[in-house]
Amino acid sequence: MAALTIRGLDEAVKQELRRRAARHGNSMEEEARRILREAVGKPLAAARAETGADLFARIRARLAGVADEPLEVPPRDLVRDPPRFE
Repeated sequence: MAALTIRGLDEAVKQELRRRAARHGNSMEEEARRILREAVGKPLAAARAETGADLFARIRARLAGVADEPLEVPPRDLVRDPPRFE
């Protein structure tokens, strides 16, 4: 793996990279790698870290139409009596 140092980066760009990374659930370094991969045209599917939202969307799309009936959720009972503070 190669290393890259970027000097003279505007503080506003750095802060936007930090916010973008947080939105995607990545470190700033991983977000910069994703941006560079996109810029040079490499596919990201295999290289990107999948966020929870991405995973949910993929599962939902895969199961679309399989079970459109709502599931019946059984009532919950307490496993034990809650503690009493008397």
